[in-house]
Amino acid sequence: MTKVVLGLFAGVLASSLSPLTAHAAPAGAVKNVVLVHGAFADGSGWKAVYDILQRDGYNVSIVQPPETSLEEDIAATTRILDQQDGPTILVGHSYGGMIISGAGNHARVKALVYVAAFQPEVGESLGSLQASKPPAANSIVPSADGFLFLDRAKFHADFAADLPASVADLMARSQVPLSAKAAGTPATAPAWKTKPNYAIVATEDRAINPDLERSMYQRSKSTTIELKSSHVAYMSQPKAVADLIEKAATEAK
Repeated sequence: MTKVVLGLFAGVLASSLSPLTAHAAPAGAVKNVVLVHGAFADGSGWKAVYDILQRDGYNVSIVQPPETSLEEDIAATTRILDQQDGPTILVGHSYGGMIISGAGNHARVKALVYVAAFQPEVGESLGSLQASKPPAANSIVPSADGFLFLDRAKFHADFAADLPASVADLMARSQVPLSAKAAGTPATAPAWKTKPNYAIVATEDRAINPDLERSMYQRSKSTTIELKSSHVAYMSQPKAVADLIEKAATEAK
């Protein structure tokens, strides 16, 4: 998204955020955080979470995966992890959970955080997980060349219901489509099986059934919280999301 969308939702979020006075992260905490967006969005949606983490003394990077294939998206994330100077917390939203489950095997990753995100077992894909529970909505529109979009007319209600309509509209018109290939690629060696993981259930989610989120996080024994939010909890409730990331960073020390 452009600078315009950042300006639009910055005002909405400002009332919920305290002044961003910089201070140091807790002694011994993992200092690096890498954020990965999911389908139909881009990295600029992490702006409010980024600001909080930066204020709190963390070194934050944001991945812009191309969403052309799961392999290429994992490679894009690995490229950013290679740039970190030490232990790192890896965070993914939505389809970003598929990405971090693969990229999280990187030696620098000490813990993973799933924000209303897919958390696959070996052999599971985004598509197979989505089909395992009744869909909360049916807004996917395929393109002629093998990519998936969200119907613009349904984007606000099904993806970002707790954001202003003007923000959701611009997100809908600047969305990053997901390749059908990426949606159908199964996970091979999910990092959550060997590393600490944390998760957020978005209870008002219409992009992923909240019961699917709960079932994935229960089987992995994730440290889990629930937020009354739409699919984009990281935009509508950035403080709560940042708090869980910081908890992971502190406990991973």
